Amino acid sequence: MRFVMKIAYDGTSYAGWQRQKNAMSVQEALENAILQALGVEVRVTASGRTDAGVHAAGQVCHFDSDTLTIPPERMPDCLNRFLPPDVRIVDGWGANVNFDSNRSAKRKTYCYSLYVSNREMPLLERFAVRVENAPALDDLRKAAKLFEGEHDFKAFCASGSSVKTTVRTVYEVKVEERENFGYREIKIFVTGNGFLYNMVRTMTGELLDLASGKHTVESLQTAYKTGERSLLGKTMPAKGLLLLNVEYET
Repeated sequence: MRFVMKIAYDGTSYAGWQRQKNAMSVQEALENAILQALGVEVRVTASGRTDAGVHAAGQVCHFDSDTLTIPPERMPDCLNRFLPPDVRIVDGWGANVNFDSNRSAKRKTYCYSLYVSNREMPLLERFAVRVENAPALDDLRKAAKLFEGEHDFKAFCASGSSVKTTVRTVYEVKVEERENFGYREIKIFVTGNGFLYNMVRTMTGELLDLASGKHTVESLQTAYKTGERSLLGKTMPAKGLLLLNVEYET
């Protein structure tokens, strides 16, 4: 049987999703919990790898077992007590063998969180990145449209990636903000059919530069055509990034 789970995690203390030789990963924590709770060794496959320090609210993963009799919907309650407090299964269900949490994914949405403040806010620092200044919301929204559509995002991809193609389709980039007591929160939602290593973090840095006038439409178009990383803004820190949702065909 194929067991599917939706999990949420605070990625601060982890070396990303995938197992590492010398550091704890979310995958290892989850597989250890399954072994402790159910007595079976499995390899869990996720919708995609999140990098070190990146968080998730809706990571989807699956594993197979022909011996377990526990109903899939009971998996959260069964495993959560064996997981560290910064990793939780929030839903569980069964699927046929044709479902693959990675290959069957059609759309993913990431959220990048910023806050504008002269000083650090302790209750925000773990999940958002502080900037002292940020462009106006209208300018951010106008610049965000430049990433939508099908583009070659090679310039947005960190070196060392082994993907077959760097062409991706971004369906929507949405920017929202709210004013709080003494600071301004900005959230950037990016929905696409797939993402490259560091792509959303680099998009966020470039969005800030485009909206503030440091970069231009022309320089972005050149980056798309040439794949030149030096034409883009900086890659933003991992802690501001959240895998929000993964969508599949029903």
